[in-house]
Amino acid sequence: MVTTTEAFMGYLKSEKKYSPHTINAYLNDIINFQSFNKINFEQDNIEQVNYNQIRTWIVFLVDGGISNVSVNRKIASLKAFYKFLLKIKQIDVNPLLKHKALKISKKLQTPFSEKEVAEVFVRMQEAYGFEEVRNKLIIDLFYTTGIRRTELIHLKAADVDLSKNTIKVLGKRNKERILPLLPVIKEQFLLYIGEQSSLECIRDIEFLFLSKKGVKLNDSFVYRLINSYFSTVSEKVKKSPHILRHTFATHLLNNGADLNSVKELLGHSSLASTQIYTHSSLSELKKVYEDAHPRNK
Repeated sequence: MVTTTEAFMGYLKSEKKYSPHTINAYLNDIINFQSFNKINFEQDNIEQVNYNQIRTWIVFLVDGGISNVSVNRKIASLKAFYKFLLKIKQIDVNPLLKHKALKISKKLQTPFSEKEVAEVFVRMQEAYGFEEVRNKLIIDLFYTTGIRRTELIHLKAADVDLSKNTIKVLGKRNKERILPLLPVIKEQFLLYIGEQSSLECIRDIEFLFLSKKGVKLNDSFVYRLINSYFSTVSEKVKKSPHILRHTFATHLLNNGADLNSVKELLGHSSLASTQIYTHSSLSELKKVYEDAHPRNK
């Protein structure tokens, strides 16, 4: 007889199309809670638990030094499990229905300096051939538009309007936004399109950024690309597309851009999300202030 846990794993695989790694993570979280529940409440069947029991587990995890991010992930596994049980009418009420995720402090990763970014572009100045031209355009697009990695990967050729110097981006929750392009980016687009036409085979013809085999790029490739180029100029621990997005926002604010404009460019739904960048620009402002004010001479 198939257990509810086994049925849930099958559901994640066949209907949700989750990867084996993700399914295994869900299973481990459920087994861990099951063990905790058995030891502390002498209860084998976690289908019959109440929220207080789950809350006791949350406190146990936090007291054990587990980060709020990790706790939230474990609870998300349980929440999905109980939602599934509700769907197959195994339970009447989801015990996590009114649960609120633990608060997570937003930590802004250290952006690249203007000098570090400039050094990368100096090294890419003589970009030659399809891959080098593509890589330079990708890095410049991250830095000059603040685009997200997934947004860049899913850009289509039809989303680029060089007559208006704009690109159309499909962001979170399928929210579209139009981003302006600097003149230098237009030149790079034309160069890239010319190089792309030399590929022997283009399979994913609708997508803008392709591999030399003519297929759409993936997340890990783009991450490795950014990490590779910035590792030559920066000793920062984190070197990723997301750091370039931080860098875009920080450099704009440092050079006088207003917060609302940066919010719109980043595609944030609220100003609160953008305000995490202000501490970087404030640091720059303090430096200018201290260097310039007569009382500090």
